Amino acid sequence: MNKEKDQMPYLKDGKSKDTQLEITCQDYKNNVRRIWDTIKDPNIQLISIPEENQDVEQLSEEIMMENFPNLVKEMDIKPQEAQRIPKIRDPKRSTPRHIIIKMPKVKNKERILKAARVKQIVTYKGITIRLAADFSKETMQDGKA
Repeated sequence: MNKEKDQMPYLKDGKSKDTQLEITCQDYKNNVRRIWDTIKDPNIQLISIPEENQDVEQLSEEIMMENFPNLVKEMDIKPQEAQRIPKIRDPKRSTPRHIIIKMPKVKNKERILKAARVKQIVTYKGITIRLAADFSKETMQDGKA
């Protein structure tokens, strides 16, 4: 009888250790998400741009000039870096890969996205494209973006 009473506190401690581990694991995941979102903060995704043999950085500058000429005159919108990302869903599908543009400042990204929302339809050579903020996979899955 005494043995059972002695074992009960260990069971309670075991449950509290499990919940503490779950909390620690969740905190870790949140920290990783924050780090990735900080890294991706100045990034813009260009979606539905056809594949061409053109330089991606030059392509992004053309899109900005075509759609936001006033914004280009006001500030320097040259991207720090631009690249096409690999196909994630179905590599056999013929959809164009997204382009990620890294802007030198987060303010530039925010102004471009705001101008895109105001304009509503952003085009490149007559094709409608989308501009979106780039977030970590975890943030996108949680819908916090």
